[in-house]
Amino acid sequence: MGIKGLTKLLADNAPASMKENKFESYFGRKIAVDASMSIYQFLIVVGRSGAEMLTNEAGEVTSHLQGMFSRTIRLLEAGMKPVYVFDGKPPEMKNQELKKRLSKRAEAQEGLSEAIEADNKEDIEKFSKRTVKVTKQHNDDCKKLLRLMGVPVVEAPSEAEAQCAALCKAGKVYAVASEDMDSLTFGAPKFLRHLMDPSSKKVPVMEFDIAKILEGLDLTMDQFIDLCILSGCDYCDNIRGIGGLTALKLIRQHGSIETILENLSKERYQIPEDWPYQEARQLFKEPLVSTDDEELNLKWSPPDEEGLITFLVNENGFSSDRVTRAIEKIKAAKNKSSQGRLESFFKPTANPSVPIKRKETPGNDAKGANKKTKASGGKKKK
Repeated sequence: MGIKGLTKLLADNAPASMKENKFESYFGRKIAVDASMSIYQFLIVVGRSGAEMLTNEAGEVTSHLQGMFSRTIRLLEAGMKPVYVFDGKPPEMKNQELKKRLSKRAEAQEGLSEAIEADNKEDIEKFSKRTVKVTKQHNDDCKKLLRLMGVPVVEAPSEAEAQCAALCKAGKVYAVASEDMDSLTFGAPKFLRHLMDPSSKKVPVMEFDIAKILEGLDLTMDQFIDLCILSGCDYCDNIRGIGGLTALKLIRQHGSIETILENLSKERYQIPEDWPYQEARQLFKEPLVSTDDEELNLKWSPPDEEGLITFLVNENGFSSDRVTRAIEKIKAAKNKSSQGRLESFFKPTANPSVPIKRKETPGNDAKGANKKTKASGGKKKK
């Protein structure tokens, strides 16, 4: 879920913290990518038709592999150096949110069964997407694929967004790429939305700068975290009736959640019983992340050509010719990216990025992804 309404709040109250860049402008940049978010998008759209999905000969879904393979090649061809970060064990405070998601999937499954029985194609499409869940097998498949491609993988001890932010704060990557805005709440210095969108959507990359966010909102980092908790996050309920704009006004007026609670009208607002906002705050301020330099020694290496052909062609039914051509693209891209960014050799020029308008860019629901992908000859699975 991320942070409710944060993009619009920033567009309206700290527009200088957001800018639109061309995809190609990240040439030479190391980018930490939230892997689970990307896999979820691929499972929803790649090769999907109604409730049917791409599968290999064994009937195993391959949409995530196809999406990860083609989208990563696109990043590499643009001269970027992606590192994919995978979720570990979720914090206990997220259990309530996970239960809500499980309940929603169960409801969607019931709706899907009724839609199939009624042969309602529109509802079949809608409910089938709502039943999607990223499994351990999906994650393991993508980790294997990325390592064979020579792209580094980081397995976070807990939340991927927190680990991405830690990599960025440590200077190991330029920015974090995800669609969940809570990467900013974890303190990521730079955050990118829409980087993983397909080229067919023609949506510019939206870059956020945490220092400019704090300056624009006139808040400290601690106050920004409190603002996000009040707006609505994954770790605890928010106070009903308090959205982002009201939360911002209250934080500016009172400075912290504690002082807000002391002055909040109990008749007008119902504060959740045993509200664990302090624990949520602590999770954002000091999340469980890996700081082991050896473990986080990010290396981009040449692709394992034989391994890729075995895994993709022999085991998962991808087209041999297309995989072979893709491998050549990977090798050419990695040679290209080794040139580095021009600014490492010359003085930086003016940033060609376009300031964001005071209007929220539509969220990425991945509906525009290419459904006619070319990496796999997989079958459809109902």
